[in-house]
Amino acid sequence: MSALTQTLEAESAASGKNHKHLAQWVEEVAQMCKPDRVHWCDGSPQEYQAMLRLMILAGVAIPLAAEKRPNSVLVRSSPGDVARVEDRTFICSRSKDDAGPTNNWEDPAKMRDKLRGLFADCMAGRTMYVIPYSMGPIGSPIARIGVEISDSPYVVANMHIMARVGNHVLDVLSENGEFVRGLHSVGAPLGPNQQDSAWPNNPEHKYICHFPETREIWSFGSGYGGNALLGKKCHALRIASVQARDEGWMAEHMLILKLISPSGQVKYITGAFPSACGKTNLAMLIPTVPGWKVETIGDDIAWMKFGPDGRLYAINPECGFFGVAPGTSMTSNANAMLTVNRNSIFTNCAMTVAGTERPDFARFWEVADVFVGGYDR
Repeated sequence: MSALTQTLEAESAASGKNHKHLAQWVEEVAQMCKPDRVHWCDGSPQEYQAMLRLMILAGVAIPLAAEKRPNSVLVRSSPGDVARVEDRTFICSRSKDDAGPTNNWEDPAKMRDKLRGLFADCMAGRTMYVIPYSMGPIGSPIARIGVEISDSPYVVANMHIMARVGNHVLDVLSENGEFVRGLHSVGAPLGPNQQDSAWPNNPEHKYICHFPETREIWSFGSGYGGNALLGKKCHALRIASVQARDEGWMAEHMLILKLISPSGQVKYITGAFPSACGKTNLAMLIPTVPGWKVETIGDDIAWMKFGPDGRLYAINPECGFFGVAPGTSMTSNANAMLTVNRNSIFTNCAMTVAGTERPDFARFWEVADVFVGGYDR
């Protein structure tokens, strides 16, 4: 056992055990999934670096050259686990009508039985990470808290970027606070001395299931993106839309843009767009009209609520950016390209090996200038 693994076995000082329902749920999941160890995430920079080191040591991540992409890594997923799987995504509401006309519905009792069978012993040989997170600024009246349990250090690292995670979230949750329960597993248990794959996942069984009435998310078999980072689409849109309906606010698939005129007048604009049609490019707009300024508030999800003054207020519940690389360049979105200059996790992007630069790469991959020192393969 390495010193790094020993460090990860130490539970956070604020482990959430004071929250009876949280502690009970974590114990129930551990009994079902049978992990080798449980780690309560504290959200510290040291923890983030530990996750990166774990992925590098396991061959999951490649460290990029510090002089070109500081504090960044490249990860390559399995070819069969590269996108959200909409056909395996289910809304398990009590009423089929509540799932809406464009979603897949399944009876919640039937789906729970199926998932319990899949999750049984699924974390054997792995660490079970407990990730408390806040969608929205911690303590904000419109923010909502969730806890994701996952067996993937890749998920932990990404959640550090995409949400506010760790002890401060548990402090706000206190002893009786409400939280969304998210359970995720790559679905690839390890036997004694079994070699892990570079991208563990379950090619045969993938399910991303939402139980709106009980505020639960169960995700099995995929380690990629929105399938595994349960604070994003699963919580901030699907579960939050039900929370919003019940509590009198709105959770929408919308960007938030701040416009400042030459005279200093400020206007906020929201816009609803489906995935992969340019929301991020518009949200990160660089104005060409002299004197105008633009600020990015959010590029994907907006939580909106009417204030006591009757005006509509909005927040971006996310903390970082998660976007697709194809179509993104200095021409289409310079701000996005500058954002990923450092402190980024690249997944399934092209990498130029130092000393073998090929300009023709740019015809196929706009994010082609990703380097790693000493990597020769």
